[in-house]
Amino acid sequence: MKNIFVGLIGLGTVGTGTAKILLKNQSLIGERLGARIVLKKIADLDIKRDRGIQFSPGTLTRRVQEVLEDPEIQIVIELIGGIEPARTFILDALKRGKHVVTANKALLAQHGKEIFAEARKNRCAVAFEASVAGGIPILRSIREGLVGNHVKSLYGILNGTSNFILSKMTEEGREFTEVLKEAQTLGYAEADPTLDIEGIDAAHKLAILLYLTHGITVGYEKIYREGISSISALDIQFAGEFGFVIKLLGIFRETKKGLEARVHPVMVSRDHLLASVRGAYNAIYLQGDAVGNLLFYGLGAGMMPTGSSVVGDLVELAHHIQENSQVPFPSASRKKPPDILPIQELVSRYYFRFSAMDRPGVLSKISGILGKNGISIASVIQKGREIKGAVPIVMMTHEAREADMRKALKTIDRLDVVKRPTLAIRVQEFNFMDHLQKSWR
Repeated sequence: MKNIFVGLIGLGTVGTGTAKILLKNQSLIGERLGARIVLKKIADLDIKRDRGIQFSPGTLTRRVQEVLEDPEIQIVIELIGGIEPARTFILDALKRGKHVVTANKALLAQHGKEIFAEARKNRCAVAFEASVAGGIPILRSIREGLVGNHVKSLYGILNGTSNFILSKMTEEGREFTEVLKEAQTLGYAEADPTLDIEGIDAAHKLAILLYLTHGITVGYEKIYREGISSISALDIQFAGEFGFVIKLLGIFRETKKGLEARVHPVMVSRDHLLASVRGAYNAIYLQGDAVGNLLFYGLGAGMMPTGSSVVGDLVELAHHIQENSQVPFPSASRKKPPDILPIQELVSRYYFRFSAMDRPGVLSKISGILGKNGISIASVIQKGREIKGAVPIVMMTHEAREADMRKALKTIDRLDVVKRPTLAIRVQEFNFMDHLQKSWR
C-alpha cells in the first residue's frame, strides 16, 4: 500500500482532533483510500504537553521548516490560525508544490485571492472545508452536490458562541453579560469574545461562502456587520410576544439591484427551522434554483467535528495523489464582482424598542416622525416602567427602507423625551418557494 506523507502545523484543539482521527482510524481510512496516510511531522511551539496521543519518535518538532522543507511531505495542514505567520507558511508550502488543508477562515477571508492565485500558479490545491461550520460539510456540498444549482440566497447561523448566548437568554431569561461569562467559563467563548459576539467570525465565513457560491472574492470588511451585545433580555421577551426568536445570521441574497451581504441579529419566526437551532450548533439554510430549500445542521466547532472536516479534505487530496489525477484547483474569481449593496438599500420589517419618558403624547410624537419618513407601524406594545421616569415602547413595522429607518431614528433619538438610543432589529422573512417557482416558469 502506497504511503502519502502529511505534515501538520499546529497541535492545538483542532490539530489534536485531526491527529486523533488520523491515528485512530488509520486502517479504516487506508481501506477506503487504497493508500496509507502517514502523519510524518507535526510542528508546534509546545511539544511537551500531553494531548492523549502516542506519537512516533521524531514526529514532533518546534521547527515549521522541518515540515515545509521535507521533500516526502505532499500535503501540509495549517491549523495555527490567525493571519501571520500562517499566511507565510501556506504560501511557502504552495511554492514548494505542496497541497494545503486549512481551517483558517480569517486568513482566507482577507488573503484568499493571493493564496488561491499562488495555488493555481503552482498547480496545487487549497482545501478549506473546516473553515466554515466545523463538522458540517457545507463547502463540499456546495462545490459538488449543488454544482448544477445557482445559489441565490443563504441564511446561516455561523457562530456557535453567539447562538449559545442567544439560546440561553431565550430559554432562561438572563441578560447578555451574565450568559457571556458562563460561555467563557464553559469554553464556548474566548477571554476576548469580540470576534464572535460582534459578528466578525460570521462575516469571515460568509465571505468564504460567497466565494464558493459566486466565484468572487469579497473582502469581509465589505459585509455589513452588527453584533449581539446590545440585545437585552427585554428584547428576547418582546420577540417571543410577537412570535419570534432572535438569531445572529450571516445572509447573502441576490436582488434586482445587486447582492446583499450582511451579518446582524434578526427576528426569525418561531415556526422556522432556524429558530429551533439551539446552543453552540450551526445551521445553514439555502435555496438552489433547481434543488429548492436545504438545511444543513450540526456542530459548528470543536476538536473532533472540525478535525473530521480537516480529515475529509485531506483524504480527498490524497485520493487525487493516489490516482495521479487532477487536483481541484481553487475556482477563478470573476473579473468584475457583483456590487455589494449598501445596507441603506435594504428593505425590511423592523422591531424598535424606544426608552421614552412616561408622559402623554410621547407615542404620537414617535409615530409622527416614523410616518413622515414613510415607515408604517404594524403593532405596538407598551409595558410598565423600565427605569425611573421611562418606559419601553416597542413597535413592529411594515416593510421600510433602511435609509428611511435610520433617518427617522436619528430624529427620534434627539427628542428630549427619549432617554436612550433606540434599538432596531430587522425581521427576516423567507419566500423561497415563490422565488423557486418563478425561476422555473
